[in-house]
Amino acid sequence: MTTFKRHRGLTEQAADAAVDQACRMLRLPTIRAQFPELAQAAARDQMCYRGFLAELLMAECDDRARRRSERRIKAAAFPREKSLRAFDFEANPRVDPAVIHTLATCEWVKKGLPLCLIGDSGTGKSHLLIALGTEAAMAGYRVRYTLATKLVNELVEAADEKVLTKTIARYGRVNLLCIDELGYMELDRRGAELLFQVLTEREEKNSVAIASNESFSGWTKTFTDPRLCAAIVDRLTFGGNLIQTGTESYRLALTQARAAAQDSAGN
Repeated sequence: MTTFKRHRGLTEQAADAAVDQACRMLRLPTIRAQFPELAQAAARDQMCYRGFLAELLMAECDDRARRRSERRIKAAAFPREKSLRAFDFEANPRVDPAVIHTLATCEWVKKGLPLCLIGDSGTGKSHLLIALGTEAAMAGYRVRYTLATKLVNELVEAADEKVLTKTIARYGRVNLLCIDELGYMELDRRGAELLFQVLTEREEKNSVAIASNESFSGWTKTFTDPRLCAAIVDRLTFGGNLIQTGTESYRLALTQARAAAQDSAGN
């Protein structure tokens, strides 16, 4: 067991060594890294002892919060980094910035409400899905992102391997489940029923956010059983938010604009 001799009159070098050793033992990496700089700033600004201690502790707390956010974002398994700051609201006037920034407060996640982003390819629905999921992770919620087909395939495999209950429970525990590309491919009855079980597990407890290129009226192409389709739509819309991103691809428009600019520069 390591003990410290406590006495007054330590030299600065001895004090720095004692602080370094204590930070290692107490697992305070941020204080250990920032102590010399903060100590110099405290002496320069004639900071009181309490103020200096508060600066050290706040630096450690802020850095721990940052690292926790990074871990939650990594655990969400987003396929790429997307932020609300990078979303071009001017290019897609169908999307109301005020509504999106209200959603970014994550009150809907706190209440366990669903979110549906509906629109054609290139209209920004996946960008918003990932960005809002990232906001939720940064706010302290457990988030998981998956493609609809990947989720269904995982559920089918889990059912075949007799671990379906465990898999559904795992997806049921996260605060926000983001399902992308729902509606791109037709699901057989078994796959649709398994997806319905996940939605039922989360109903009115934890949030589900989906992005789809099909309006609800076209979901019968994905879920061929009309009753099951209606039940899934009900699970995903009850008390929730619906954002329609439209039909005009601003991603395509941006590509065309860049190509036109290159042609003009070449001429």
